[in-house]
Amino acid sequence: MLLPYTNSPRLFEQFWPLAFTPSAGPNARLRMRPWLTLARWHGNIDQASRVADKLVDNAVLHGRPLPGSYVHLRVFGLPETDELIIQVDDALPEFPGFEEAAAQSGEVHGQPKGLWWVAHYRGQLCWDTRQDDDGQIVGKTVQALLPATWDGSA
Repeated sequence: MLLPYTNSPRLFEQFWPLAFTPSAGPNARLRMRPWLTLARWHGNIDQASRVADKLVDNAVLHGRPLPGSYVHLRVFGLPETDELIIQVDDALPEFPGFEEAAAQSGEVHGQPKGLWWVAHYRGQLCWDTRQDDDGQIVGKTVQALLPATWDGSA
């Protein structure tokens, strides 16, 4: 599924390279909370921080590190809708099981885990391969689009 909003105007934007370690997800959560507060995003900051944690954690568990042993976290707000985009890059150009991950209902069935949190917070999950300047595929970007309100309205 192609990434929407990659070239959209941005209300705010932040980028963090995170060490490709088991603590990368919690590190993402810790960075997101104060930053979204300073950016004055109107959505639920705890929910957005949890989604960033799960996206980064998923990249570390199932992806490959980028050069320097990193995973990249990028966050930006869309000015017209106040939606939040969270993107995570890793060096594995495939996303096995994407259809299943993206089709989750968000309803609680047992112990919540992983990318289920995107659906639970009414977000949309998508991904695409990443290319270098020469057009070579060098990994993927996984993106979650989160509404600023629980019902998805701006």
